[in-house]
Amino acid sequence: MAGTYTTNAGDMWDWIAFKTMGSEYFMPQLMEANVKHRETVIFSSGIVLVVPDIGNVTTQDTSNLPPWKRD
Repeated sequence: MAGTYTTNAGDMWDWIAFKTMGSEYFMPQLMEANVKHRETVIFSSGIVLVVPDIGNVTTQDTSNLPPWKRD
């Protein structure tokens, strides 16, 4: 079930994805659900974003990344 998130001043896409969806790797799905804000880098407060339902989607496979880039 999709939900919403109201931004705080200084929020960024990766933080919002992490906070609402459990991982910053869901940032593309979050941005796709909020196309009209796609050019925003740092949000002001009070912007209502749609948080898509990710269901049983797993996070990106990070096994081939260097150790400092893994979860």
